[in-house]
Amino acid sequence: MTHLHAGLSPETIEKARLELNENPDVLHQDIQQVRDMIITRPDIGFLRTDDAFILRFLRARKFHQTDAFRLLAQYFQYRQLNLDMFKNFKADDPGIKRALIDGFPGVLENRDHYGRKILLLFAANWDQSRNSFVDILRAILLSLEVLIEDQELQINGFILIIDWSNFSFKQASKLTPSILRLAIEGLQDSFPARFGGVHFVNQPWYIHALYTLIKPFLKDKTRKRIFLHGNNLNSLHQLIHPDCLPSEFGGTLPPYDMGTWARTLLGPDYSDENDYTHTSYNTMHVTHSSSTLERECSPKLMKRSQSVVEPGMLKHEEQNENTQPLLALD
Repeated sequence: MTHLHAGLSPETIEKARLELNENPDVLHQDIQQVRDMIITRPDIGFLRTDDAFILRFLRARKFHQTDAFRLLAQYFQYRQLNLDMFKNFKADDPGIKRALIDGFPGVLENRDHYGRKILLLFAANWDQSRNSFVDILRAILLSLEVLIEDQELQINGFILIIDWSNFSFKQASKLTPSILRLAIEGLQDSFPARFGGVHFVNQPWYIHALYTLIKPFLKDKTRKRIFLHGNNLNSLHQLIHPDCLPSEFGGTLPPYDMGTWARTLLGPDYSDENDYTHTSYNTMHVTHSSSTLERECSPKLMKRSQSVVEPGMLKHEEQNENTQPLLALD
């Protein structure tokens, strides 16, 4: 076993072999093959190329070296093309901190039965006078940067649940094609994470309409892993066990505390104030220049619905209408 597998259980190492084609005997050769491709893209500044970093891209692309290198290149290119997003890219940046405090994203402490981390978004919490959509996206990307340091999550992946309860048409109108594309490029095309499913619950009709806007930007593999459950939480529970979920999703866990993940990242510097002095997590620094992110990419945060669904009080709709797989990330 290589030092790159330090801390992994034998079961997880075997899972990586079976699902991701990871072979400890040739792991260093696989990594070096990806590293050797860097000279083919002199237009990109590869700011990190160590073994552990490249390994997460191989895992995200099931050890297809060319695909892993393409993802590695897109990761850095996305940052170069959107420099403003990655300026002061740390938890105590005012915009990122506001988004984190308001629950963007929520991150459950426990994992699901497949070892995947569950991220939550309560869409109605988007207070557009408080946070921009870009800051919410930055907070999500920063959170993923922190989480992906865990090798277990590189192998097991993530689940995203978006609750659209009380999300207004006015809020939805701010989700323009340009900002949706910015998010898709950052998550689908440029980040080394395995997304096992993206689950929509309680979505209104205009969220279905939004799909037609994002469809051209989605890969086939992505489309297969978005599920629209509507009010039918039983269909959600067929894919994610209720004992992994808070009561908002008909689960057996207590209601989600929106400050949980923010407190994890900010530690003693967690507060509701807007002035921050300490960085509890600082990811890769990028040289900044003043590039212009579209000002229309500026919606603003989200205020969570307080509705809690008891496990025995689920509403039911036809599953073939509400549990449509739409999109997937891997």
